[in-house]
Amino acid sequence: MPKLYVAKGACSLGAHVVLKELGIAHEIVKVPLRQPDSPIFKVNPLGRVPTLVTDEGEVITENAAILPYLADLKPQAGLIAAAGSVERARIQEWIGLVNSDLHPAFRAVNRPNLFHPDEAQFPAVRAQGLTRLRDLLSAIQRRLEGKTWAVGERFTAADAYLGVFIGWLPRAGIDAAKEYPGLAAYGDRYHARSAVKAALALENTD
Repeated sequence: MPKLYVAKGACSLGAHVVLKELGIAHEIVKVPLRQPDSPIFKVNPLGRVPTLVTDEGEVITENAAILPYLADLKPQAGLIAAAGSVERARIQEWIGLVNSDLHPAFRAVNRPNLFHPDEAQFPAVRAQGLTRLRDLLSAIQRRLEGKTWAVGERFTAADAYLGVFIGWLPRAGIDAAKEYPGLAAYGDRYHARSAVKAALALENTD
């Protein structure tokens, strides 16, 4: 069965949700991050999650690769579309946006030390990061208008990933209900799903 390495509060939640949505047998391994002795380094030299080990022992890293791979294990679940279809391109378009833009936008807000060594500059780094994050959130909210999920009425691997970061908004000091009601409603739908509840319950258990 596939083995997925995850960390509490990390972006690996998206891949975990996909596995729960698929309903296939799998193993979840919870690991600490940014610790030299973490077991994650034995399978991923970069020490990052998610990291997936397939039935054949292949190691796959990066959400952009893991999410479509998992969804293709059980296409009848509807988390991905057929190869060559516009719908699949839209799903991957969303995954790319979240991976390349939305996730990195949180780093300047939550970890300004990655961008400047001087603590006195952290407020300026955070402020610039928040501006970029808010611009993205506004654009994403507009793209979701009139839709239940990212590509329409069906929950897909893109939503499993996007929903993670809507859940991160409080970390950035953003009150989605007041500032981005469309995203808040999307987040409520996301967190109401049984797969999301199950994944979070497992990850939040010490």
